[in-house]
Amino acid sequence: MIIDASGESGLTQLLMTEVMKLQKKVQDLTALLSSKDDFIKELRVKDSLLRKHQERVQRLKEECELSSRELKRCKDENYGLAMRLACLSEEKGSALMRNRDLQLEVDRLRHSLMKAEDDCKVERKHTLKLRHAMEQRPSQELMWELQQEKALLQARVQELEVSVQEGKLDRSSPYIQVLEEDWRQALKEHQEQASTIFSLRKDLRQAETLRARCMEERETFELQCQALRKDARMYKDRIEAILQQMEEVSIERDQAMASREELHAQCAQSFQDKDELRKQVRELSEKADELQLQLFQSEGRLVAAEGRLKQQQLDMLILSSDLEDTSPRNSQELSLPQDLEEDAQLSDKGVLADRESPEQPFVAQSKEQLSQTHESQGGLGKVHGVQPPAPFLLQGMGPSSSSEPPEKERRRLKESFENYRRKRALRKAHNSWRQDEGDRENTTGSDNTDTEGS
Repeated sequence: MIIDASGESGLTQLLMTEVMKLQKKVQDLTALLSSKDDFIKELRVKDSLLRKHQERVQRLKEECELSSRELKRCKDENYGLAMRLACLSEEKGSALMRNRDLQLEVDRLRHSLMKAEDDCKVERKHTLKLRHAMEQRPSQELMWELQQEKALLQARVQELEVSVQEGKLDRSSPYIQVLEEDWRQALKEHQEQASTIFSLRKDLRQAETLRARCMEERETFELQCQALRKDARMYKDRIEAILQQMEEVSIERDQAMASREELHAQCAQSFQDKDELRKQVRELSEKADELQLQLFQSEGRLVAAEGRLKQQQLDMLILSSDLEDTSPRNSQELSLPQDLEEDAQLSDKGVLADRESPEQPFVAQSKEQLSQTHESQGGLGKVHGVQPPAPFLLQGMGPSSSSEPPEKERRRLKESFENYRRKRALRKAHNSWRQDEGDRENTTGSDNTDTEGS
């Protein structure tokens, strides 16, 4: 065994300096670990913010695509309605044209019917005139009587001629002269009466001809007047029908324009309502994103504050451990067995907790540092004849420790107690940090779940 020349005080000083170096190294590593944890949490917060922004951009893209599809659908519907309206207007125009053609054909047939009726009336009147003329012709008996009278008159004329020829022989008689004179006067009167009758008959015939012509002209004018009246009535009816159709078309046009204006107003109102709802949704989503950003920022600040608080707690624990080193040895010796039992229980719990959560890097680093501390202390014990404190503490308290001096045993117990107390403080800090981290992750997960659900 190699014994230090400076004695036990130098060995204690060396061990204390090594322990202080290890404590400082542990503090630096703990601070570095806390800073790394804070940086990781900030990165997580930034990652969550980036994901939220990406989700928002994706949602806006989906809304834009949905709006474009809806706009295309509305355009297609509008085009279809316009095509249908054009087809219906063309069908309506063709139906109106067919109706107008049919009405013109009906008017033409009516006009031809009225012409046929007028011609039939004229022919009927001519037929009546001929029948009346045939009825006014003299009968056979009257003709026979006139022929007999004519024959009698011819016979008398012959007798008179015979008597005249016989009377040539005796013209000198006065009776014959008187008869001739009477005959001449009667003949002259008869000629005058015949000429008068002839002239009267001629005038009568002319008057009858003029009367018949006037009657024919009158009938013609009456027929023309009736035709003109019927034409006027027909054109009046046609104009009234056209005006009625124009009124119906104007009413239908006004109704179509009113319905179109109503549809346009409804479409505009629906578009305005849709824009307002989209604006409200966008404002609410922006507010939700702002609140979520504020929540993430507050979580980042809370994480930073917790890191600083943990650092301060670690500093306070180390400070309290350094202050407790100056306490009397009697109190340490009296409280040593109880502290050892508590440390043993806490170490068992820490081992179980480390087995349950192997994913924490801080525990692995603390174990490595403590193992390095034990190895260094074990090496120093081998060099200077000092036993390692942690695994062989209970064995040093057994019967083999009675052979060593009491001061060395007390110093060894003190060092082992300090090491266990530091381990306990580190384990407590690590357990509290792990519990806070689990609670924070649960809270963040629930917040994210609520945000995604909303």
